[in-house]
Amino acid sequence: MDKKMTYWRSVVLVFLGACSYGVLATMVKLGYAMGFTTGEISGSQMVMGALILWVLTVFFSGIRKVSRKNWLSLIGAGFFAGLTGIFYYSSLRYVPASIGIVLLFQFTWMGVLIESVLERKWPSLPRIFSLVLLAIGTVLAGRVWDAGFSGLPIKGIILGLLAGLTYASFVLSSGRVASAIDPWMRSSIMMTGSALITVLVFPPVFLINGSLFEGLLFWGFLLALFGAILPTLFFTYGVPHIGGGLATILGSAELPMAVVMATVVLNEQVTPLQWLGVVTILIGISVAEIRQGEGRKKAEQPLS
Repeated sequence: MDKKMTYWRSVVLVFLGACSYGVLATMVKLGYAMGFTTGEISGSQMVMGALILWVLTVFFSGIRKVSRKNWLSLIGAGFFAGLTGIFYYSSLRYVPASIGIVLLFQFTWMGVLIESVLERKWPSLPRIFSLVLLAIGTVLAGRVWDAGFSGLPIKGIILGLLAGLTYASFVLSSGRVASAIDPWMRSSIMMTGSALITVLVFPPVFLINGSLFEGLLFWGFLLALFGAILPTLFFTYGVPHIGGGLATILGSAELPMAVVMATVVLNEQVTPLQWLGVVTILIGISVAEIRQGEGRKKAEQPLS
């Protein structure tokens, strides 16, 4: 019973972590509208996220000893999260949000492919079917037929695809690296890696140019909460219990949340076909989870 509860708790946490990522595109667009740069937005998010996570770790768990090898492994995993923010936010400078999220969402098949290569086995048929549904839903929800890809800057497309690749790598690595370490410590160390790679790419001039007191502090905190703290904690706890492949599929919940946020906050019109895409994605997630659950039940049945 405890193992079953842990599994379903992990499923919910990974799902919620993906949903928290779904609010980022709206926040970034609002931040750009206020005149903030990619470096200021991504830098404030990661630096504040790392600082807050370490404070929470001290308060709720305490500092625990971690080997140098595990430190380096977790820092490396955090690099993937930091690079995802850098590539994704940079992509949104060049392409519409609807196309940016479609490019990012290539992480679904990228993640399953990477896991298949690492484990040297083909994805199961239910997982392949789920990915097909996710692909169809992504095209519908992203309104690709309206925006299209013709005339878009190649730079924006490449940055969006790189964001998908690094996001898939983060989801998979978060479940494989130092999984026995306390989740609070793992999250804090990984977020430290995210902050390090971000400030290396974008020197943290926002700390001295006064932008923090011109609204960046507010947006940096929100982005840190929904783009660093909550998903990192949820993924760190949940992915080791459900596997990287299923976590990648559950991560698709980010797109429905992005559509809802665009409707509620940005007052963007969402067509019936877009909502059909959202429903298709949710069905794809459900198919993968139901089939996964059936496989576990059969494996747990005693031999007669």
